[in-house]
This record gives sequence, structure tokens and C-alpha cells, in this order.
Amino acid sequence: MGTRSRSACAFLSFPLLLYFLTIPSECATDTLTHSQPIAIGQTLISAGEVFELGFFSPGNSSKLYIGLWYKNITVRKIVWVANRENPLPATDSASSLIIGSDGNLRLLDGMRNTFWSTNISLASNNTVAVLLDKGDFVLKDNVSGFITWESFDYPCDTFLADMMIGLNTKTGEKHFLSSWETDSDPSPGKFVLGLTPETPPQLFLWNSSKPYWRGGPWNGWTFIGIPNIGQGYVNGLILISDNEQGTAYLTFSTYNISYVIMNVLAPTGTLKTMNWDEEKSVWFVSWVAVVNPCDIYGVCGPFGVCSNRNGSPICECLKGFVPKSTEDWSKGNWTGGCVRRTELLCQKNISSLANGTAQNDGFWKLSGLKLPDHFEYLFNQDYSGCQQWCVSNCSCVAYAYVTGIACMVWAEDLVDVQQFSIDGNDLFLRLAYSELGIDHKKSEKITIIFTTISGVILLAAFMFGLHRWRANQRVKRRKRIKGFGWGDRLDMLRDPSQDNVWVDHATHSESSELPMLDFDKVTCIYVVTKKVCGPQGKLEGGQEAAVKRLSIHSGQGAEEFKNEIKLISKLQHRNLVRLLGYCIDGEEKLLVYEYMTNRSLDTFLFDAKKRMQLDWAKRFNIIQGIARGILYLHRDSCLRVIHRDLKASNILLDDDMNPKISDFGLARTFQLTQELANTHRVMGTFGYMSPEYAMGGLFSEKSDVFSFGVLLLEIVSGTRNTSLHYNEKYLNLLGYAWQLCNKNRELELMDEAMAYSCSRSEVMRCIHIGLLCVQDHAADRPTMSAVVLMLSSEMDLPQPKQPTFTIQSLSDADLLSLHNKLCSMNAVSVSIIEGR
Repeated sequence: MGTRSRSACAFLSFPLLLYFLTIPSECATDTLTHSQPIAIGQTLISAGEVFELGFFSPGNSSKLYIGLWYKNITVRKIVWVANRENPLPATDSASSLIIGSDGNLRLLDGMRNTFWSTNISLASNNTVAVLLDKGDFVLKDNVSGFITWESFDYPCDTFLADMMIGLNTKTGEKHFLSSWETDSDPSPGKFVLGLTPETPPQLFLWNSSKPYWRGGPWNGWTFIGIPNIGQGYVNGLILISDNEQGTAYLTFSTYNISYVIMNVLAPTGTLKTMNWDEEKSVWFVSWVAVVNPCDIYGVCGPFGVCSNRNGSPICECLKGFVPKSTEDWSKGNWTGGCVRRTELLCQKNISSLANGTAQNDGFWKLSGLKLPDHFEYLFNQDYSGCQQWCVSNCSCVAYAYVTGIACMVWAEDLVDVQQFSIDGNDLFLRLAYSELGIDHKKSEKITIIFTTISGVILLAAFMFGLHRWRANQRVKRRKRIKGFGWGDRLDMLRDPSQDNVWVDHATHSESSELPMLDFDKVTCIYVVTKKVCGPQGKLEGGQEAAVKRLSIHSGQGAEEFKNEIKLISKLQHRNLVRLLGYCIDGEEKLLVYEYMTNRSLDTFLFDAKKRMQLDWAKRFNIIQGIARGILYLHRDSCLRVIHRDLKASNILLDDDMNPKISDFGLARTFQLTQELANTHRVMGTFGYMSPEYAMGGLFSEKSDVFSFGVLLLEIVSGTRNTSLHYNEKYLNLLGYAWQLCNKNRELELMDEAMAYSCSRSEVMRCIHIGLLCVQDHAADRPTMSAVVLMLSSEMDLPQPKQPTFTIQSLSDADLLSLHNKLCSMNAVSVSIIEGR
């Protein structure tokens, strides 16, 4: 009888459980507390009603889980599961998620047994759990707000915006995606996606610890083994790496919270990007990683190349190689790969050169490839050095020089090579001389060389004469053109002889990939420019453009001008202004930029009326965009660049108020191993220069970090760094921010124009980061990779020290009076330095 009763109860409780799972909670909240746990039928809902967390049973499963999903999307997709390895029985209707007596999150069944817990050591048990609008479920101290645990650190099969996947090689910590076992079983499956620990990192997909798919190394924009995906900064991808700390993390941003996008690792091993179509109420797939047999890792074996050309086998051997097993190859079994047909000369005994007939090995160029795995990265080699290194090392099988990465060499078998129909990179493969197909008819070769050289000399003489004639004509025209001033610069004296990074003439054919525009056509833009408000004109194709003209008496000389051309032509990023062309005609120097509708940041930030257009969402987007742009310059670009003149007037704004860093006239390039440089003359702008640069001429990446910190505080406060004074005492913005921070009154620094639109926690975090960036000693400042991480996460921040160049401590009454006068002091600029 007792058995029948228990069976009847179980039979009745299961429909009741399903009923509870389909009814939303009447009292929705985003916070779980000691006194308010959630039970079956109840959910947490993020503040903006973006995500929801509660109990669920996938498909026809008889198991119960705590999961997280988008609240207002009708086709539910679970994006995170807490107890994926230890489910509850679905018949247990008394299960609950609580905060235990020790402060940890705990998932309990009806008998109060723990099925899952955050299981971390806590200094205090006074904690709460909050579901954030970005889909992160966090456990934090209820007093300090310090986050002690977050679900983003334990990803499942879904990669959301602002989540980070990656690793720390020093601690062994890994944040990798792992697929579900099946569509109805969220337990960890056999497929895992993450980053490799090499430099630069590769995006990798493993099948039970065996390589399954490879996205290739990161070049600062994207993973080069993924064709036609677009540059990472265009599709939101960002890779933050720090070799010193041994960390590499990949994240992405949608730049629009209403745009729902996620990357999902399916149980079948397919990595796909899914987007929600609100009108059709469906998920659609915009990109898939593994779409054909060639995407499978190493399908053609060593020295084999895979191609999806119709009408032929997908695998063939690289030039100079033959199948290792002809029988297996003919059966379509290509994993054995290929072997070299002709032995390399450098691998033979050197005595084979005695007869003088042997020829040296050479390199054959293969284009449009997915470069092989197992590369070695030579960060300190330019193109010619990379080539020479491989030529002089017999163990070097191939080399490549990739923009954004630099020199890559291979000493092992070339594995996982794919021929792309679009995109791809060049690989230089080492072959025996006989495999290169070089013409041995020396007389014909000499004739061709002689004819070519003669033709080049004659053509050069003709072009030189034509150039001289046109130059004389331009000088005559230039005399009829009146100059005009450009901008209102507060820069210090420049030293072009010490600070240029371009030693060749600006008109050299290899100096830039930008078009050198005809002086007459650019001058026509000036005619338009002088009739409208601002330096705006149109190129021949109708494209809007802004023209920067450096007069003969400009502080920015020829070297800075050439410097700017070289740097900005090689740097491509969504937060850097784009240079369309340039013109040099005698002493005339012109730069043609993409036109920025909203001009520069300072025109909004320091204007009493226009600043109202900058709500907190726009300002925070500007802060993040500037940080990403600087990070690209320091770490992710093909050149390591120190800008040296970051300020509000050099931040341009496009139609959507997205920031773009401009003015690279003072920029310097660094070697990757170089940390510090010295200049005989200090150049830059008052108020933005770091102490070691202003007083000793020493500059590094941390100089830009200091400038960014000043700029960040200006954006938050709407006040220039040098525009504060009080009762004949001088106090710059850094000192004022420190005084407020020291008294836990940071929010008083906030611009009143955004008081009703801001996130107070984000504002306080930005002020804190700004003070960390303006520390006196460069070693105390964070790197830009750390800054980007701080801005995009809830990580704990170190405490800043007091900046040296502030006045003595002010009283509370002084601070209140100063705060009341803050908005009226923007017109006064000072540069007085007073040590504490």
C-alpha cells in the first residue's frame, strides 16, 4: 500500500512540476538574498528584463537544472547551466537555489542535499547574487559590492557578448566553451573551444583532446585561418593578451544592447554564430566554423593541401612533394600526407658542392593559404630579416610574413594547410633547386636582365624630366594660393630631427600605400573649404573629405608630416581616423582624411550646450572606443606605436558619436622588446603629459596610459584638466578627483549634464581607473590591455596612490564650493605645477 501511495504521489507531482516551470514568478527580482531564495516556478529577471534565471528541464528530459536564458525571446535557448554535471530529479518539486550560511550559492533538493555550489572561500557570508543584463550571474559582497564569483568565469556551450574565453598559463586557469552531450543533455560533451598558449594565440576546437578545427593565429584584427569573416574590430572581436602575465582572453561586443547575438558550440562540434530575428521570431545562423571537409584539422596530412575545387580530390601535395602512400592516396585516405620528392641541398653532405654544379635551395611562393600549424614566432624580424633567417637555417621548412603578426617560420611538418578561394596568406616553401622550375639558359636570362635594366633607366630619366617640368608649373600656381591657419594647437616645441620614424622621403614608392593626390585637385577642395564651416570638401568620386593643410610656418614640420602618412596608412582600426590620401608640392603639405561629421570631442565636451548631447551611454562608449584604439596601437597593430599626443581635440566623432583617434604627427614606433625611449625635447600638450615625459623626456606605452587617464577624467567631469582653480590656489582635475575619491565622494566629479542618464557604478569605476592611469610612476599604471579588461568586467581594482602634482588637502567646505563652481571655470587654462 505504501509503495502505491509513493507512486501515486510521484505521478501527481510531475505534472505539477511542469505546471510550475511554465508559470512566471509574480514578484520578479534580479537579486537572490539569504531571505529570498528561488524555488521551482520562481525566476530571477535582470534589471532591464534581458535575461532570466530559473529551473528548467531540457526537451523530454527527466532531469532538472538551474539555467539562464533570454527572457523576451520566444524560442528559448539556454545559454548557461549551473549544475550541468549533477542534475536534480525532475520529480523533486521542493528543490531550491539559496545562499547558504557560508555565503555561497547552493542548489538543494527537497531533502536539503547540495547538488551544486559555488564553493569558494569568502571573507564574509553577507553576500547576494545578482543577474546582470549582459547575462552574467554574479555573487558579491552586499557591503563593498566586490564580486567574488561570476558565471562568466564558468562558460558552458554559449559565448555571449562581454564574456571572456581564454587562459592563464601561469595559474593553469582556463575559460573554455564545452558543448552539451546532446540537445537534451547539458552535461559536458566531447567538443571544447578555446585559445592556445602560444604567441600569438590561436582559436582551437578539440574533439576529446584531439585537434578538430583551427581558426589560426590572431593578427590584431581577426584569426587568419578563418576566411571572409571580416576584421575582428568590425565584427566586435577583441583579443586581450599579456605575455608577462601569461594571459590571453577573447571577447566581443555588439555595440548595441538590443542586438541579440551569441556563439554556440553544438554537440556535433559545429561552432556557429546565431542571431535573433525579431520580425520573424527565429534564430538564424550568420556564420559556421566547420562547413566542409577541408575545415577538419589535418585532413590531408603533412605537406598536403586541401581545396574544395569541384571535379577533383580535395587533397593534393604541396609543390615538390608526392604522396607518402600512392595506394592510400588513390583510395581517398590522405591522412598519411606527402613526402619531399627531391632532397634539399642543405640536408646533404657539404662535399656535394665540390664539383661546382650544385645549385642552392630556393623558396616557392604559395598564395591564398590557411597557414600551417606548429609555427614559431620571431617577433624581432622584419620581412628581409625573416627571409634571411629561414635561408640561413636548414631546419626552416617555410616562412611567412603576416601583417599584424610579423615573422612566422616552420621547422616541423606542415599540417592543416588549406587553399582559400578568397583571403589567405602567402607561404614561402623551401624546395630543392630542381623543383623551382628555373630557366637554365643563362644567355637568355642575361639578355632579359640587361633589357629590363636598360628600359628602367630610360623610363626613370623620362619620368624625372616630367617631374621637374610639373614641379616648375606647380610652383607658379602655388604663388596664387593664399595660406590659412589650421586649428588652435597648444603643443610644445617639436624636435623633428630626433622624433621622426620615417627616414625615407615621403614620396618614396614604398613609404605608403595611400594615393598621392594631385595638388590642383586637392586645392579645389580648399576653395570649397573656405566657403563652408569647417575643413570639408569632396573628392572626385563624391566622397566627403576633410583636408589638413600645414602651412610653411606650422609647428608640425616635414618629418612629422611624413611620420603621420606612414603610420596612419599602416594602421587600420574602427577607432582610428582613416587617411584617404596626401599631397606634397614643394613646401605645401596636405592630408586628406575621412570627414567626421561631429568634429572633435572637445567641441562637445567643453561646450555648455553641446555637452548635453553626451549622455553617459555615449561617453562610456567613447571611453571604451578610445581604450580599444590605444590597445590596438600598443599591442595589436603591425607596428607598436606610442601616440604621445592623446587629448580631447585629437579624438574625432563620427555620425554615431563613435570615437576615432587622430593626429599621428608625434607618434613613435617601438620594437616589441623595447619598453622605454628618450627624447632631447619634450613634445605634446600641456595637461596630458606624464611626469617622466614632461620632466625627463622619457616616454613609453605608459605615457599614453597617463594621457588616457586624464582624458577619461575629463570625459566623466566635462572639465579640462587645467581649468580648475580655487581661492588663488591651483588644483588640476587629477588633484580634485583624488580629493573626492579620498573622501568617498567620487560622484561629485560627474558632469551634471549626464546626472540622470548615468550608471553610478560605471562612473565610479571609470574615475577609479582614471586615477590608476595617472599614477606618478609608470610602473604603477596599468597597461592598456588591463584597462580594457577593467572597463569591460567587474574585476576588483587596486587602490590608486595620490598624484604628486596636486595642492594641499582641501576642507569639505572648500570641496563643496569648488564643486559648485566647477562648470563655470572651463575657460581658464593653467599649467602651474606644485608638488605636495
